[in-house]
Amino acid sequence: MIVGQFPDYGLKEIKDQFEEGHYRLLVTVGGKYPTGHPMARYKSGADWTASSLNAQGVLLEKIIPVSITIYPRKDRTYYKALEVKKRLNEEGFTRVSIDVVSFGVHARRTWLLFEKAFPSVDVGVIAITPNSYDTSRWWLFGEGVRNVISESIAYLYARFIFSPHIK
Repeated sequence: MIVGQFPDYGLKEIKDQFEEGHYRLLVTVGGKYPTGHPMARYKSGADWTASSLNAQGVLLEKIIPVSITIYPRKDRTYYKALEVKKRLNEEGFTRVSIDVVSFGVHARRTWLLFEKAFPSVDVGVIAITPNSYDTSRWWLFGEGVRNVISESIAYLYARFIFSPHIK
């Protein structure tokens, strides 16, 4: 299972899914925090997520944090997928199936880009439902409209224009 940063209610759902799904590993991924950042004691979003999941009961031995050192201006989700792939290969996990966890409507694009980065692996997706608006009536909420429109455009880009450079 592969996760980025989530609010507490999302982390609780991720922990439950991890335990119920009988996963072997939980990979956290996130960018490095700069010096002076309020969360800098964690070094990266991956370390913060790992610590938060551990506080909820996930054993540290089952968590692999993947810190992103260079964060590109575009295609960030794909770049994260490549970094996760590199780390899993280093750990000896080359022929595994993975589930990537994402937030709301971003999940479809995340799944697509992880599939492009992991062409010989079965990739699944788990979408964590945002609690900041009613997703069944997203068009009534500014955040819902912004999320659906921007993710729809980004998905079309990822599906029809984006050209991966697999490492």
